[in-house]
Amino acid sequence: MTTPRDNLAPSRRVRANGDGTVYQRKDSRWEAAGYVLAPGNTRRRVRVYGTTRKEALAKLTEKIAASNRGLPIPSAQGSLAAYLTYWLDAVAVHQLRENTHTRYTAVTRLYLIPGLSKRKLAKLTAKDVRTWLNQLRTTCQCCTRGLDTARDEPLCCAAGKCCSKRLSPLTLAYVHSVLKSALEHAVREEEIPRNVARNVRTGAPRPRRFEPLTADEAREFLAAANGHRLQPLFELALHTGLRKGELLGLRWEDLDLASGTASIRRTLQRTNSGGLTALPTKTKSSERRIALPTSCLHSLTQHRDRQRKEREAAGTGWKDSGYVFTRLDGAPIEGSTLTRHFNTLLRQARLRRIRFHDLRHSAATLLQEQGVELVVIKELLGHAHIGVTATVYAHVRLRLQRDAIDLLGHALHNPAEITGEPDDGDEPPLAGAAVR
Repeated sequence: MTTPRDNLAPSRRVRANGDGTVYQRKDSRWEAAGYVLAPGNTRRRVRVYGTTRKEALAKLTEKIAASNRGLPIPSAQGSLAAYLTYWLDAVAVHQLRENTHTRYTAVTRLYLIPGLSKRKLAKLTAKDVRTWLNQLRTTCQCCTRGLDTARDEPLCCAAGKCCSKRLSPLTLAYVHSVLKSALEHAVREEEIPRNVARNVRTGAPRPRRFEPLTADEAREFLAAANGHRLQPLFELALHTGLRKGELLGLRWEDLDLASGTASIRRTLQRTNSGGLTALPTKTKSSERRIALPTSCLHSLTQHRDRQRKEREAAGTGWKDSGYVFTRLDGAPIEGSTLTRHFNTLLRQARLRRIRFHDLRHSAATLLQEQGVELVVIKELLGHAHIGVTATVYAHVRLRLQRDAIDLLGHALHNPAEITGEPDDGDEPPLAGAAVR
């Protein structure tokens, strides 16, 4: 007696329960369908296609295997551009500082959407990201963004010659990091199974090289700042390494001149929505309490007396902001205004052009030259990790290197200089201290 199963066509194979189905369509393509894990701990039937039965079955097997590992099937069917817009407007705006969100928005508008707008979020691959980054690395921005055609007199492609204004490696890495952040949130929301941008390596950009002020240059700068209305601010910047926003955000209530300490609680920055606004410090570690040098305490005491006279002279026009460093009417100082004063002092001292932030680098380097431990410099600068202090700010100058190799040279040529007396062999040699 025959059964219905015995009458099946030889080409039709029976698959086990849960393996899905595979069959040939009328258009000669093969279709495979099965149930896989979906967002929300639900199950959904998916369909994949291939030119052969083996190809369609392989695609379905891959999706079922990912489902068995607990990876839900992507639910994002829209474009990457649509998701980036959603991420900026509904997610990143609540998680990032306003200035950071503004930069992320600019990067998305200028680079991400024009280059990847046609890609589906669920179908974006590492190859797509790598191809886009390579094209971005070698493309002139004047030509791509239409900057040259908007000029009154074209200087680049519109004039028949390309200026080859390409993105720097640092900017390219920043653009890549914005894409990684957006896709990382898509993974957390179970829109996509993995962040393909993390599989693409752009190479570590070479950090900007800067030369901090030497001790002689620092003294010349302080001499030029002597008598300036903001002299205490420049002294604090060079003695303590405070950031520009932290200096401008200091209030008198943050200073304890009797004990010689200052509490860093905020930073003053200009934002698009609120103008000049007091914001939290850059990181949690940046909120700290530091000791003030004696010279800075004397300058701050004189500055407080001067500000009291300015308040009396302004009368009703005085704006009581409570900040230590203000304009003549008591209003807070703009960061760009402080930069102009700083550049003027550099010219008066006939020093090379540096950024205001380089005073922070100079403070860290000079402290290291005086033999201060890195952990102390880390706490003073408000770094979250000592590795940042060691690799970014604390630069060993050539003079320190020469002193170190000279010291080693003396020890190698005259070993007796190490202990001051010859070794009689009775005592065991001292164990070398571990260098960390």
